Amino acid sequence: MKLAAANQKLESIIKNVEKDGVNAKNIIEDLKELREYALKEQDPLVTKVLRLSYEYIGEKNAFGIQGQYEEDEEENEYPIEIEDNDNLLYLLSLLKNADHKINREEIKDYRSALKQELY
Repeated sequence: MKLAAANQKLESIIKNVEKDGVNAKNIIEDLKELREYALKEQDPLVTKVLRLSYEYIGEKNAFGIQGQYEEDEEENEYPIEIEDNDNLLYLLSLLKNADHKINREEIKDYRSALKQELY
């Protein structure tokens, strides 16, 4: 995220999730507020993944999205099973530097996984 206020909000959300997990108080409202910053920054990927994230949390009361993968020797991809809190924290950490090429690819993986689970 580029705006200082967006980064402050992101850090605040990360602290809340570290402390209280996915069920942190106001997590959905906080993600909606962060999405408003992404709209101002005109970053459609981040805007979409934030919307899908809070929709998923609202529907499932969890963040069981497998957005991280590992490859075997034959280049087959397998999801890495991670706890909900760590999964959400990882996504939020990617958003800190959402312009980085590798981070964007991983954010896209989360977007695809969220879309598949929700729709």
